[in-house]
Amino acid sequence: MNRKTYIDNDSYTAGISVKDPQAKGENNMALHAGIDREQSLENRKVMLTALGYTTDELVCAHQTHSKHFQKVSQADAGKGAQTLEDAIADTDALYTRDAGLVLSSFAADCVPVTFYHVTEELIGAVHSGWQGTVKELVPHLFAHLITNENCAPDGFRVHIGMALSQEKFEVDRDVYAKFNALGYADPFIDFDETTGKYHIDNQLTVKTQLLRAGVPAEHIHIDRSCTFKSPDGFSYREDKQCGRHMAYIVKK
Repeated sequence: MNRKTYIDNDSYTAGISVKDPQAKGENNMALHAGIDREQSLENRKVMLTALGYTTDELVCAHQTHSKHFQKVSQADAGKGAQTLEDAIADTDALYTRDAGLVLSSFAADCVPVTFYHVTEELIGAVHSGWQGTVKELVPHLFAHLITNENCAPDGFRVHIGMALSQEKFEVDRDVYAKFNALGYADPFIDFDETTGKYHIDNQLTVKTQLLRAGVPAEHIHIDRSCTFKSPDGFSYREDKQCGRHMAYIVKK
C-alpha cells in the first residue's frame, strides 16, 4: 500500500501518500517537485483510483507558505490536478462543504493537516510549513470556520500528518525568534549548545494552535513519523530534489 489512511468512516476518508521505491519517481505526487511530471500524474491516478476517485475530482493549490485559505466547490473540481497553471492560486489551505471533492496538500517535511466537522460536514486540507505556522495559518483558518461557517470548536476532528521531527528540524536564531514570538511555542523548542542550533517541534506547535482555537485534545491525532528518518517519508532536509507526499481528504 503506497498510502497511510488517517480517517476512514462512513462519511469521510483522509490520509497521505508515502514514499515507495517501487513506484515511479518513488511515488512523488507533486508537479512542482521531482524530475518527471508524467510520473507524478500517473501516481496521482493510481492512488485516486484506489480511493474510488479520479483526477477530475481532485483539487490542488499552488502553495506559497502563506496564511491564505480558500473555500472551494464543485466548480473547482480538477483544478491543479493535471497542471500547475490552474491550481488554486497563492493558497495553503482548502476547505469545502461539497461531497466528492478530494482536497489535497503537498509536503516533504512540512506539517499536513486534514480535518472534518461533525455537524457542519465540511472538510479541509492544510499545508503548514514552519512559515505557515509562524504566520498562524491554522489559527487564521479555524477562526474563520468558527465565526463564518458556524463550526463549534468541539465538532472538529483533526489529523496532523507525518512531518519533520524536532530532532531533525534544526534552525538558526532567526527562525527560533519567529516561533518564540508566538508566545506559546517555547515548550517545543530546544537549544543545542554544542551546535548553537535550535530544534523545534512544528507538529506540536500546530497542535497547540488547534487547542487554542478550542479543538479538544481528544479530537486531534498526530502521526509522529519523521519524514527524514522514516523510509515512508520524502524529506527536503535530506534531499533537496525529493518528491512530495499528498495529504488528502474527501467527504463521501
